[in-house]
Formats: sequence, C-alpha cells, structure tokens
Amino acid sequence: MHVFNQANSDEIYEKGRVIFLEKGNCAACHALSDAASDSNIGPNLNQIRPDINRVIMAVTNGIGIMPAYQGELTPEEIEAVGHYVSISSEN
Repeated sequence: MHVFNQANSDEIYEKGRVIFLEKGNCAACHALSDAASDSNIGPNLNQIRPDINRVIMAVTNGIGIMPAYQGELTPEEIEAVGHYVSISSEN
C-alpha cells in the first residue's frame, strides 16, 4: 500500500497527470475524463476505476496488449501515474 503525505500529494498528482498525457502517452489508448482523453483502445479508466496498486502493476508489467513501462518510466513516475489515475478516475 502506498501512502503519500498531504504536502506532496498535489505535486505527485500533477506529475502523474503530465506523465499520463505526455511521457507515458496513456491518453492515446485510455479514456479518462480528467485528462480529456476519450480513446477506446484500452479499458476506459472512468469505468473500471482502478486502485493505485492495480495501475502500478499494469504500467510496470504490462497487461494484455498494453506494453510494460518498466525501464521506460522510473518507479517514481509509475507511482505518480498510479496516484493520478486512481484519484482522477474516482470523480
């Protein structure tokens, strides 16, 4: 289980959002309202609302046709995108 202190929470959320949109290019395949992405290649994150650990596992190891991002993104970047997706998909 990952715990973030409140002072860094917004910074990690914003870092995760940038990774989702840019470096990780997650928005190319996944729908997520907060990111204004509506692609339907991968699962709709608004619908499945994954928790942080599920996102971290999928991004790290890949799942289905989604490639693994371990080695492309740092562990901190993967954790940040997990934090971002898990929070923004709840809304």
